[in-house]
Amino acid sequence: MEDNKMTQEEQNQPEAASEASAPMVVNAVEEIKAQQALAEKTGKSEEKVKHIGYWHLIARRFFRQPRAVIGVTIFVILALIAIFGDHFAKFSYSDPDFTALSSAPSADHWLGTDSSGVDMYSAMCHGLGRSMTIGILSSLISTVIAAIYGTAIAYFRGPVEKIGMWLLDMLMVIPSFLLIALMVRAANASAGWVWLVFGLSVFGWISEARVLRTVALSLRERDYVKASKYMGVNSFTIIIRHLIPNLASIIILNMLLGIIGSVGSETGLSFLGLGIKLPDTSLGSLLSGGQSVMQTAPWVVLEPAFTLIVLCVSLMMISDALRDAIDPRSGASGHAGA
Repeated sequence: MEDNKMTQEEQNQPEAASEASAPMVVNAVEEIKAQQALAEKTGKSEEKVKHIGYWHLIARRFFRQPRAVIGVTIFVILALIAIFGDHFAKFSYSDPDFTALSSAPSADHWLGTDSSGVDMYSAMCHGLGRSMTIGILSSLISTVIAAIYGTAIAYFRGPVEKIGMWLLDMLMVIPSFLLIALMVRAANASAGWVWLVFGLSVFGWISEARVLRTVALSLRERDYVKASKYMGVNSFTIIIRHLIPNLASIIILNMLLGIIGSVGSETGLSFLGLGIKLPDTSLGSLLSGGQSVMQTAPWVVLEPAFTLIVLCVSLMMISDALRDAIDPRSGASGHAGA
């Protein structure tokens, strides 16, 4: 009898073991399926990480930084104010209110008025838009000229490179500030900002071209450039399709810094009366007009000065964040799968 009981218990043990192991197998399969579903839901699968693009990775590094988000947000808000701010104003910047001269901020004049009765809110919106337009256009044109010229003199060796560098050295010693002032002074008030963009573009690309030429010296020795030359590809095509795209990150960074420099140059010229002239206005002309009433109506100077500082700080935050995103050695670069 005892032997029969032992055999029955031994026969039941495999069945119990199989019953105990079955739930474990089912749970493991369910766990694997749950992990796969979570990976697909969060978008962190290995396949997506492996195939991530360069600019996608730069964008992820850029927007991971709080200062980048803050800088972009502030710049977008300022751009929206410059574009649509005039539609919410009760008075136009070209239609002064002579019943409110140097009045403090109120319900009718949100940012007050100057000594001529000009609504400061309307003037600020128009002046901000004018300064941003001048800075962006002049920096964009200067960047295009510098990219083509700097990479071209780096690609062509021998006399072309020597003459190109000699021309850059000669242009560096030209008093560009005075020449730009003379061009703007000779223009009328309506076309003054156009001539200011032209002057800043003509003289703003020189230092940037030297930087791009130095960086492009290493690119001209790459295998793909030599292969293109061996295959008979046009030199201009090699510069446009191979050299400049490989310098895109540095070019974009220099363009952002160029906007800050152009806005500063416009502000300085307009503050001295050599830039934007009435009836047009900019942040520099607003600062120039408010210096005489700084003690009696300080809001006339403080408002454009604060706006100018915020604009430049936002652009600096964006450029710093972009520099850290481009530099792989920076702490902001992170990991591709993060």
